[in-house]
Amino acid sequence: MTTYPQSEPLTKKVSETREAVHRFPVTARIEHIILLTSFLTLAMTGLPQKYAQVPFWAGLIALLGGIETVRIIHRVAATALMAEAIYHGGMITFKLFVLGEPPYLLPKLKDLTDLVGVMAFNLGIKKEHPRMERFNFEEKLEYWAVIWGMGVMIATGFMLWNPIATTRYLPGEFIPAAKQAHGSEAFLAVIAIITWHFYNVLSHGNFSIFTGWIKRDIMAEKHSLELEEIEAGEVYEPPPSDVIKKRLRWFIPLAIVMTSLLVAGLIWFVTFEQTAITTIPPIQ
Repeated sequence: MTTYPQSEPLTKKVSETREAVHRFPVTARIEHIILLTSFLTLAMTGLPQKYAQVPFWAGLIALLGGIETVRIIHRVAATALMAEAIYHGGMITFKLFVLGEPPYLLPKLKDLTDLVGVMAFNLGIKKEHPRMERFNFEEKLEYWAVIWGMGVMIATGFMLWNPIATTRYLPGEFIPAAKQAHGSEAFLAVIAIITWHFYNVLSHGNFSIFTGWIKRDIMAEKHSLELEEIEAGEVYEPPPSDVIKKRLRWFIPLAIVMTSLLVAGLIWFVTFEQTAITTIPPIQ
């Protein structure tokens, strides 16, 4: 089953022969904009620091106001990304345990068979494209890659942001190792976004994460099982209001406690120690 805001129609005419299907609510679109903005900012301020000897990146550092300014922008964007991760975790928990939505993004065996089926279809071995669900294997791979990458970046970012605290408990070799892992993961993420995510979006003209609506022909190719459910009227129905209220009685106190702890941890993360070295002009 698929969840949709009950106050909005499921389909909307965009031409005489094509329909658009509502896919993402406003909250999901705002989350994506925050993620996109913070990621691009991190990339444009992190890669120049990794490749500071390259003239192009050195020029970008100068254009942004110098290395100190670039560091500040980078850390502000990192803080925004971590805050978004906290909010996202809360929203996922709310949807699963209060609204009772199915765990759409959990990998399953069908994702593997869909992957094999798509490869066979693209090679001409099979004549029919696999019928895929609300989130297909490509989208799940991207989602969990973001989760994994964010975990690596936060862990290594803490070591680089707080090297003195890190070396109190870990050998000093962890700092250059964290620097290498942080920069390499960032480079890998940028390449993956350009070659995988942007291609999938632009090649199909799928801008549903910005507009909230996906064209029916794209839906039929990428999410045919979900489209069949919509056309059959088999859309997810949230539980009755009294059930939601009952679940909120235990969810809200837990959410307040967990959010408070996570926000406190975020503040501790960004204010634990001040170790940035002041950059001095090079000796001529």
